[in-house]
Amino acid sequence: MNQLFAQADGMNLPPLFVLIGLIVAAVLFIPFIISRFLTTVDAGTIRLVSWFGGKTNTFRGPGKAVEIPVLTTATTIPSKAINIDLDIADQTADVDEQGRTKPIKVRVLASAIVSIGDTNEMIKTAANKFFSKGEVEQNSILVDLLSSTGRRAINLLHHDELFNRSAATRAANMPASIDHTLATSEDDDRLAIIIKSACSRELQDLGLVFNSLNIKDVQSEVAEARRRQTALEAKANADIVQADQERRSREAQLTAEQAISDRTRDLEQRRAENAVVVAEAEAKRQTALATQREAELLATQIASAKADAEQMIVAASAAADAEALKIRRIAEAQAEGIRKVNEAMREGGEQYLALKQLEMLPTIAPEIARALGQAKLINISGGGNAPGETANQITQVIQTILAAKLFAGPLDGVVEGPKPANERKQIESEATPASTPAPKKSGPPPLPGK
Repeated sequence: MNQLFAQADGMNLPPLFVLIGLIVAAVLFIPFIISRFLTTVDAGTIRLVSWFGGKTNTFRGPGKAVEIPVLTTATTIPSKAINIDLDIADQTADVDEQGRTKPIKVRVLASAIVSIGDTNEMIKTAANKFFSKGEVEQNSILVDLLSSTGRRAINLLHHDELFNRSAATRAANMPASIDHTLATSEDDDRLAIIIKSACSRELQDLGLVFNSLNIKDVQSEVAEARRRQTALEAKANADIVQADQERRSREAQLTAEQAISDRTRDLEQRRAENAVVVAEAEAKRQTALATQREAELLATQIASAKADAEQMIVAASAAADAEALKIRRIAEAQAEGIRKVNEAMREGGEQYLALKQLEMLPTIAPEIARALGQAKLINISGGGNAPGETANQITQVIQTILAAKLFAGPLDGVVEGPKPANERKQIESEATPASTPAPKKSGPPPLPGK
C-alpha cells in the first residue's frame, strides 16, 4: 500500500484517486473470489463435496455448496424419484385337492417408484454403487431386482391370494420371514408387500428406498374365465334387475291404466245415470206439458161444446118458434081457405061444385077409367035394373072423389080465391124460419210437433 502511494507520489497522482481505484478493484474482485468458493445446487439434485482427508459433505438443492477448488472434490447426483414399469410372468404355488402341485401361470403388471435415501451414508452409497453407472444400466438393475423379487413372491402365493385384497388375510397367511409390520398396511396388496419386504435390503445396498409399488393388473386364464363368468353373472343380474324394473314399470303402468279405466267407467256410468235422470225429468216435463195441453184442450172443447150447445139450443128454439109460427099461419090460411070455400059453396051451391068437378074431370077421368077397366065388378040387383044402378054408383064414386079432391086442394096449401099481394108476402115471410148460422165444428187444437 505504501508502495502504491509512493508510486502515486512519483506519478504525481492525488491520493484520493488512488483510494477510489482500490475500492473499485476490491468490489469487482471479491465476488469473483467468492463465486469460486460457492457452487449453485439446483432443485432435484444433491451436491457431494469431498474434502481433503475423506470427509464428505452433502448439499441438497436448491441451495449453495461450499467448495475450495484445490482442497475439495465435488459431484452432483439426481434426487428425483425413479419410476419403473414391471411386467412379471411366473407360476403360482397352487395345489389340487390331492395335494399335488398344480401351478397357474399368471402375469403381473406393476409400477414401482424408488428414490435415493435420506441419510448421508445412503446418499454416498447411491452415488458410488448406483448413480456411478449409466442411466440404461440403472433401469436394468432396478427392473431385474424388482422382477426377480416379484417372481419369488408369485411362487410363494396361491392364485386366489393374488386377487385377495383383505389386509387381515394377508397378515395371517404371511410367511414368517416377512416383516409383519409391512403386512399390517391396509393400503397395499399382499404381492406388493412381499416385493417391498424382499427388495428393501437389496435397495438399501444400492442406497435406494421404496416409495411405492402399485400392482396395476394380475392376469391369468383362470382370472379371465372368472371375470367372464363374473361379467356374465353381472350381466345376468343386471338383466334380471332390468327385467324386474321393467316388470314393475309395466305393473305400475297397468295399475295406472286400470285406475284410468275405472275412473273412465265410473265417469261413463255417472254420465249414463245423469242422462237417465235428465231423460226422466224430460219425460216428466213432457207428461206435465201433455197433461196441461190435454186439460187446456178439454177446457177448450168443453167451452166450445158449451157454446155450440147454447148456439144449437138457441137455433133449435128459433127453428121451433119459426115452425110453430109457420104451422099456425098455414093452419090459419087453410082455415081461411076452407072458410072461403064454404062461403063460396054457400053462395054458389051446386053450381060451384059442378064447375070444379068439370075442371078436374080431365085429370082424374083417365085414372078412373083405368081403375074400372082393371076392376071386376059384380052387381047384384034385386029390381032387375043392374046397369042403371051401376052407373049411379059410379057417378056417386066420381062425385065423391071429385069432392075429396076439391077439398084436398086447400088443405095442401093450394088456396083458391083472390088474396091481396101484401097479405101473401107477409104470410110467407112469417112462415119462413129465420136462417141461423150453422154451428162451427170445433175440434181439439193440434198438439205441438204434429
